[in-house]
Amino acid sequence: MAKGSVLREAEVQALLIDSRDNVHVMLLKDRHSSKAVPICIGEAEAASIALELQGRSFPRPLPQDLMKQLLSALGGALERVVISDIKEETYCATLHLNTPSGEVKELDARPSDSVALALRTNSPIYIVEEVFRQSAVELSFTEEDKFHNFVDLELKLSDFKRHME
Repeated sequence: MAKGSVLREAEVQALLIDSRDNVHVMLLKDRHSSKAVPICIGEAEAASIALELQGRSFPRPLPQDLMKQLLSALGGALERVVISDIKEETYCATLHLNTPSGEVKELDARPSDSVALALRTNSPIYIVEEVFRQSAVELSFTEEDKFHNFVDLELKLSDFKRHME
């Protein structure tokens, strides 16, 4: 990610499953528009994100829970997550970590793991403007019923399979 890149703050709008192919898609909605970036993710990562969104936990720590505990134990903190690039049709993310000395470290990570960690630490999620321009779709709904109609009739998950994690 280039220094000074324009960022769009995003939130997890929904987790979708294409029942034909069992493909999981995370919709990251721009907080200031009606567009979202759909990212295909693995089943385990979708379950981890869903548990956190529902305020539930697994009996044993999931990888993102462990990452949160490690950060805390080492005196660090997650500053933010950035969906930073698309390389060879694969989304990339960057974790921005604050160290105890005040230094910020950037680590390459998968978007699904990054978002799951951001949700657990109440850290913001951003999308680089160029990534957003390349892959955002218009969400043509404002209410839950319209959202389900959009997912069922308008959103073609097969269009996003090429951008696998």
